[in-house]
Amino acid sequence: MTEMAYGSIGAVDGEAVLSRWWRTLDKSVLTAILILFSFGLLLGLASSPPLAEKNGLSPFYYVNRQAIFGSIALFVLVAFSMMSSKVIRRLGVIGFVFCFVALILLPFFGTDFGKGAVRWYGLGFASVQPSEFLKPCFIVTVAWLISANSQINGPPGRLWSFFLTMSVVALLIIQPDFGQACLILFGWGVVYFVAGASFILLAALALMVLLAGSTAYSFSEHFAKRIDGFLSSDIDPRTQLGYATNAIQEGGFFGVGVGEGQVKWSLPDAHTDFIISVAAEEYGLLLVVSILLLYTWIVIISLIRLLKERDEFNRLAGSGLAAMFGIQAIINVGVAVRLLPAKGMTLPFVSYGGSSIIAMGITVGMLLALTRNRPQKDIGDIFNGN
Repeated sequence: MTEMAYGSIGAVDGEAVLSRWWRTLDKSVLTAILILFSFGLLLGLASSPPLAEKNGLSPFYYVNRQAIFGSIALFVLVAFSMMSSKVIRRLGVIGFVFCFVALILLPFFGTDFGKGAVRWYGLGFASVQPSEFLKPCFIVTVAWLISANSQINGPPGRLWSFFLTMSVVALLIIQPDFGQACLILFGWGVVYFVAGASFILLAALALMVLLAGSTAYSFSEHFAKRIDGFLSSDIDPRTQLGYATNAIQEGGFFGVGVGEGQVKWSLPDAHTDFIISVAAEEYGLLLVVSILLLYTWIVIISLIRLLKERDEFNRLAGSGLAAMFGIQAIINVGVAVRLLPAKGMTLPFVSYGGSSIIAMGITVGMLLALTRNRPQKDIGDIFNGN
């Protein structure tokens, strides 16, 4: 009865690694990820040829690269999902250290690719955005610190996690990348909330975000321009938001037809940040709702499985990873429909982008590893602090 209540599954003697992995894995989440990736390739076929033609490349250049990056991401996802929570914790902390150093060195060795924000390392054949890989590693690291705080004679992990978060946020603002900075704050807030943070602390955090936003608005022309554009009652039809809004309106419920959309010829980021507008125009509201339901399913099912998790680190890290995955999808779609200020953020597993999709492979791989069915501690072990 205890095993039924808490999801405990005992080991099977002599069972192969792949068999145990498949038996304990949340197959519905993996299936949803594969469907999202398929949608991404489908929408890439619709949105990227105009940009490839403009850049003098083969029509399916970006689709082929997305297929390659996506295959790597899926391999990474499966590899991480096979790992134990102890290995996830170690790799997460090590990965965070490397990504943190990479962020520090960005102003000296990074590039902006003409976009006004130094966020990438150019490698010639590709580019790497450290902040994308930092996010899952950051969640694992702060979950480890906060869970260690509750142990007898444990370190002041909650305080350390706060200073660590502020350091990362400061480095991201320097780029500037206010969107990723807000994601980091959100992820830390979720982990802290699940760990039992008081309402007063969360309210203080919200106030800090508002003060930081006001300061950024006053001193950053880039940030102020985006906020002013969001608050304006009029939409310039020649801007990315104007094109995206018009495309969504034109699509209606069933879309204008495959290959018949026009927004891909006007939007430079149609295959990345605004890919949902291509989906809305060519395939209509039905495909957009289907995509949103897949993201909802992944987050909710993962959180439900984590409710049964007794290990504090697994519960905190898994909740943070699931929430950050979901909020990134919300931000991307929210920008396209003008519910949120413009922010360059990809739609997980759907938008084009090497760093983004591989980092999402790591994120979901970690999440699947932490939500696998595993033997739980006896209830007495928890009360005894074991």
